[in-house]
Amino acid sequence: MHPPDTQKHSVERTLAAEFPAGMSNPVAPAPEVMGDPATMQSTSPTAEQESVPAYVDALFAKALQQRASDLHLEPQRNGLRIRLRVDGLLHDLPTPPAEIALRLCARIKVMAKLDIAERRLPQDGRISVPGQHQRIDLRVSSLPTLWGEKLVLRIVPETSAILPLEALGLSEQQRQAFASALSQPQGLILVTGPTGSGKTLTLYSALQTLNADYRNISTAEEPVEIPLPGINQVGIAPHIGLDFGATLRALLRQDPDVLMVGEIRDEDTAAMAIRAAQTGHLVLSTLHTKSAITTLARLRQLGISDRDVFESVTLILAQRLLRKLCDRCKLPATPSWHAATPHPSANPQIFQANPDGCHHCLQGYRGRMGVFELCSPAMLNGLGEHVSKNTTARPAGSSQKASDTAVNAEFAPTPYQDLRAMGLQYYRQGLTCLTEVDRVLPQQSFESGHASTVNSTVLEPVHQSWANVSTPRPDGFTRDCDCDCDCDCDQ
Repeated sequence: MHPPDTQKHSVERTLAAEFPAGMSNPVAPAPEVMGDPATMQSTSPTAEQESVPAYVDALFAKALQQRASDLHLEPQRNGLRIRLRVDGLLHDLPTPPAEIALRLCARIKVMAKLDIAERRLPQDGRISVPGQHQRIDLRVSSLPTLWGEKLVLRIVPETSAILPLEALGLSEQQRQAFASALSQPQGLILVTGPTGSGKTLTLYSALQTLNADYRNISTAEEPVEIPLPGINQVGIAPHIGLDFGATLRALLRQDPDVLMVGEIRDEDTAAMAIRAAQTGHLVLSTLHTKSAITTLARLRQLGISDRDVFESVTLILAQRLLRKLCDRCKLPATPSWHAATPHPSANPQIFQANPDGCHHCLQGYRGRMGVFELCSPAMLNGLGEHVSKNTTARPAGSSQKASDTAVNAEFAPTPYQDLRAMGLQYYRQGLTCLTEVDRVLPQQSFESGHASTVNSTVLEPVHQSWANVSTPRPDGFTRDCDCDCDCDCDQ
């Protein structure tokens, strides 16, 4: 063991190498400095750091510097694996010395006020560390695994990370429809998509827009992601019976104007959200569905009648996140006309990611942007008949996926732009690459779900039918007839 002075100087030397000169705060990020995995490994905490607290501080600093959303500490047979999730993907950091691996996890548990003696049950906690502009919250989750206790730290964004509606990435038509729905005194607005698609940030942006002295705004969340001044936020606790349904039921007795429910998971929460929207409240919530137009089928599964849906739901917004190409190092690419251009004669500027990256990005990407699909009230009216026809009397033994496909296929001729079409539009603008679009929005998922919107929004104007087009359709058929229908006949 080194003497205390020697140990102190060792830690100081490592931190000096880790952080730029002049940084007064050891865990404040350097926002303009990025790096590829090799750079990350060369600048991450090393065995030279013999102080576990200093190692943890340096680890937090690296996560903030790389704009990570999550920090994973995963015990393996041969040591502790550490990874950062940056722009939706995980990247490895160097393995810490074996002698400090257990102490590293114990240190984080102490900071999160968890029981360090309990390693058999999951635990949840929070850590608050100084940031560049304000304190940063880290949400800690522990889980017992085969080789030890795994820790995942979710880095909660600063309040300043909440964007105005104009900066979310919505098209002008989508933004106007969203703003119009938010201006209504009552109704249900649903934001859909998988975990990690940015739904919560979209809802927070909507709440910030609505936040005013004359409104009583309350939320039910699990957990509360970002504290919002002027808004009453409730963190639900299912283990004591405080679930979404019970919380929403209590909030309705609190004279609310606007309610936000973190997620509609069950029939009770869905029924309470519909009831709140019908009794003069504006309700915002999220739902896990593949697209905007399959949301109605999901609500039917939760026991909501068609009449209640069409009287209450004012807007459905589906979204995903695509990584953006780094403007400083992106490389020109040869366009694939069937995916990149509205017509073969067009010549857009197409780019691809630089796998080597630069000092300002990670493997050619920096940041993410939203991709949205919107279902407006007018479109909901046109979809009602298709939902009822395809989900009310579903044959025994048929799958929900087949039912959703039928609903989407019926709805496809209605004018709108689906998620993949919007992703390809960003590709044509040089903001992302086709590889990223295919990763997040694979074509096969939309061929079955949106029979004629995929190619009609890419090869032709959005509202043009398949008439007079002899190119193979996504469903495998060809169109050589002159009729305006979407059938496969020769009329």
